[in-house]
Amino acid sequence: MSGKTILMLCGEFTEEYEIFVFQQGMEAVGHTVHVVCPDKNKGDRIQTSLHDFEGHQTYIERFGHLAEINKTFSEIDLDSYDAVYCAGGRGPEYIRTDRRIQAMVRHFHETGKPIFTICHGVQILIAVDGVVRGKKVAALGACEPEVILAGGTYVDVAPHEAYVDGNMVSAKGWTGLAAFMRECMAVLGTRISHA
Repeated sequence: MSGKTILMLCGEFTEEYEIFVFQQGMEAVGHTVHVVCPDKNKGDRIQTSLHDFEGHQTYIERFGHLAEINKTFSEIDLDSYDAVYCAGGRGPEYIRTDRRIQAMVRHFHETGKPIFTICHGVQILIAVDGVVRGKKVAALGACEPEVILAGGTYVDVAPHEAYVDGNMVSAKGWTGLAAFMRECMAVLGTRISHA
């Protein structure tokens, strides 16, 4: 199997683990991941954030490491990608309003290519009419009303699980990255064997 090329949509304060773990895991098995952010160039860096639950009614947020953009946003050729990945955190809150991001998501939806989303990443998908309509989607619980309003069915998976609906793979957050990546790899046709 030849490696696939995945477009990762990020913004400032995207969840650190959902960038680094996904990118490095996919690259470890031979896939290429292009980390992009609106109006950023290859070599630029974005601020990530770390989110966790520490006994409060909602998650806390801390600064994460800087993540390097490895593909210039203006040079993206959508036909060269096999899948799109919408990482979570706070980045989706603002990049979902970018018409160029919406056009990218629409391309993957209309061409039937795999769509991967975790945590708040679903907010990017919801910004494009029809992408989650009729789909069963996992996301952070705070996104449930948005999923329903967009015509999707919210799936309350366990924190360490992922959900697959056709070519869409979703999970609640970074604690589900192992299951999420396993399912993404399966959708991509990745085969891993142990001797």
